[in-house]
Amino acid sequence: MKRILTSVLAHGFLVVAALIYIGPVLFMIAGSLKPDADVLSEAHTLRALIPDQVSLQNYADVFKRVDFGRYMSNSLFITGSIVISGLLVNSLAGYAFARLQWKGRNACFLLVVLLMILPYEAIAVPLFYQISLLGWRDTYLVQILPFVANAFSVYLFYTFFLDLPRELEESARVDGAGTLRTFFQIIVPNSKPVFATVTIVTFLFFWGFFLWPQIVTSGERVRPLPVAIATFHTLPPLQWGDIMAFGVMMVAPVLVVFLAFQRWFVRGIASSGVKG
Repeated sequence: MKRILTSVLAHGFLVVAALIYIGPVLFMIAGSLKPDADVLSEAHTLRALIPDQVSLQNYADVFKRVDFGRYMSNSLFITGSIVISGLLVNSLAGYAFARLQWKGRNACFLLVVLLMILPYEAIAVPLFYQISLLGWRDTYLVQILPFVANAFSVYLFYTFFLDLPRELEESARVDGAGTLRTFFQIIVPNSKPVFATVTIVTFLFFWGFFLWPQIVTSGERVRPLPVAIATFHTLPPLQWGDIMAFGVMMVAPVLVVFLAFQRWFVRGIASSGVKG
């Protein structure tokens, strides 16, 4: 009975916690389907989660009021470029730290660990000054290049590669494979969990990245969704239904990416030694 009671209490706590976290998302989805006048009028009751009249007018209004397609394509291009190029650069770096012997390796890895605890805000101002001198402001490049190499991603790859059997590489070397061929043909196919983990973590972080794009962009041409929704909130008239619809369309790609890599993500978190 004690074990059953403990299990019931634990699952009950998890259900309550899940409802607390998913509540704002449900409110946003329901609000995006309601007439604008009803979005906040029922916010203090459970009826806020159940639209009386389902309509897609708010979504149509978003496309009429702003160039949402451009913002979406900007975010997809910027975040996708960071993720894809980051997977290549950070995985190679993690493999070099985990498997290769070279002078200064430990010192460089210590620097990577130190960079993990350095807050981004500490380097935002000098980085902004540097890109201003280079003339990169208000471009795609300034939103991509500074974030390709990522200390946390390197660390995830490093911890995962340490646990891979060395026999895999030894067999490849016996067959005459070099370091790069061994990495791409042997290591990468056996490292799907960590690649999925890094993909999701990187995508989630940079999809909602706000501070840096806000600093370095001034026009709509390269403006991503986080900055666009902040600007959209200030456009008159203030229509909460449209804002909710904008938010739903912004969150949708994140859910798609997470669901696509969910199985590998759980494996990657466990095997990379990241707890909590």
